[in-house]
Amino acid sequence: MAYIHITDLELAINYWRQHEPSVDGISLPGHTRVLAEIYAHMVYSRVTRVDEKYVPEAALSAWRLWYATTPDTPCIAICSTSQGDAVCKGCGRTFEEVQLWPQMTPVEKRAAWRRITDEGTAWRFNKYAERAVEGFGALSNQ
Repeated sequence: MAYIHITDLELAINYWRQHEPSVDGISLPGHTRVLAEIYAHMVYSRVTRVDEKYVPEAALSAWRLWYATTPDTPCIAICSTSQGDAVCKGCGRTFEEVQLWPQMTPVEKRAAWRRITDEGTAWRFNKYAERAVEGFGALSNQ
């Protein structure tokens, strides 16, 4: 099963609020409205994720359009799975996720993104971020 997390709905809603603002400050334009209906139901039901098969097509379409504006892959071009690691040190994806990424659905990809972001152990989240800050600091001191 592929699930959409509530925070991804929030991101999509905020994207559409910015790109299709309310004309009167009260009513919600189409994309925002269909996503907000799912979001409200989730909040009311106190759930943090919803199986994509239960998301109405209009909301799923709005979510997919938002998704198309996000980075597709967490890859940082340092793939340790090619060296035999079960989990890539660079991006945090499993060997299977790296291999199947082109065939994965947007919902499956977002689930992988959520997992690696929550774990925060991949180099994309620490070693290179630290180096960038260190490099910026060194440049600003010159």
